[in-house]
Amino acid sequence: MAFPNILMQFRPIVAALTRHKVATLLIVLQVALTLAAASNALFIVATRVVHLSRPTGTDESHLFVIRNHWKSGQNATQIDANLRADIAALRSVPGVHNAFSSEAFPLEGGGALALGLKLTAEQKTRPKLSLVYFADEHAIDTLGVSLVEGRNFRADEIAALGRYDKVAPPGIIVTRSLAQKLFPEGSALGKTVYLPTGPVPIIGVLASLQGAYAGSTTRSIDEDSMLLPARSLDPDGVVYLVRTDGTSMTTVIDAARNVLQERGGIRRIDPTEGVITLAQARDDGYAADRSVALLMSVVCGLLLLATAGGIVGLSSFWVSQRRRQIGIRRSLGATRGDILRYFHIENFVIVSGGVALGGVLAFVANLCLMSVYELPAMPLYVPLGAALTLWLLGQLAVWGPARHAAKVPPVVAIRTA
Repeated sequence: MAFPNILMQFRPIVAALTRHKVATLLIVLQVALTLAAASNALFIVATRVVHLSRPTGTDESHLFVIRNHWKSGQNATQIDANLRADIAALRSVPGVHNAFSSEAFPLEGGGALALGLKLTAEQKTRPKLSLVYFADEHAIDTLGVSLVEGRNFRADEIAALGRYDKVAPPGIIVTRSLAQKLFPEGSALGKTVYLPTGPVPIIGVLASLQGAYAGSTTRSIDEDSMLLPARSLDPDGVVYLVRTDGTSMTTVIDAARNVLQERGGIRRIDPTEGVITLAQARDDGYAADRSVALLMSVVCGLLLLATAGGIVGLSSFWVSQRRRQIGIRRSLGATRGDILRYFHIENFVIVSGGVALGGVLAFVANLCLMSVYELPAMPLYVPLGAALTLWLLGQLAVWGPARHAAKVPPVVAIRTA
């Protein structure tokens, strides 16, 4: 059938649908709500998948972390001496490439210090927030991150900081993400920023280094990290980040733990959670994102199945109600193809009404979600993809009832109607 002839069928189809207003409206609303919900759910799934797939910027497959808790009764001088001895011992373990101490590690889920950076001392606007890692001259090599501009810390620049000591470093190293947000017009290297304690120059820029908070609540600053030249003398403890020469870390982990436990009277290391690889930290840190993505995918699948079921049910009902009309059309010369085409066009009209309404609802829902969660604006292709899926699903759902209607002989349809 030519395309103009297909268009001519729309008017009688729409007229027929107006005689079944309630049933038609229910399917239109179901399609609209499915489109709105599925579009936003799939968009959230996509953002979560992208979020949990991002690299930390480190040599993840060769890194593990030891959570070291100091036993009470030690002063800052004792902690500093023990910390230096521990690091020296860890670096001497066979299979260890390098090691350093910090207050946090990538994807830990918390623990990192957050500092605001201002461009001038008089700045009244909100400072740019950054996630801090205490680091020494071995940190960049241990993490396996790339220094794209500037230089590393020197040993004489590393300060020993207690829990309540003020931070006044001679220089800091920032990630490229943070540098571009601070100085979008040019290089950040050599520029001065202001910490709460005063001015500090940026002496280096890293390609990438993810922060300690893997959750979605800090998504916009996940890669805005800063290395601070310091050793943490927190009486609660520190973390030791260790990089191995090979990916088989079990032997190295056991040896590193044993080296520290030889001086076990000064520390506690949890036997089950005291050591974690960065690969395990990724799994733990993104567990919530994976759960949300899985749940949203299941919800989308159920919504699509429910919509398809509604279309099948309505089409089957209408076929049974219109058997006489179908028989009359067949006796007047309508072919099976004509009957099939009629129901497919009718379904297309109904679904199109739902798609039009659902597209508006989808963007309204996205705006509401953006106001509550850290979620970007939904691009146009997401609801368009959902609309195409619903159109296809509608055509597949109506095919069975329409095919059954087209197979009924005209005489039988008229007699049994």
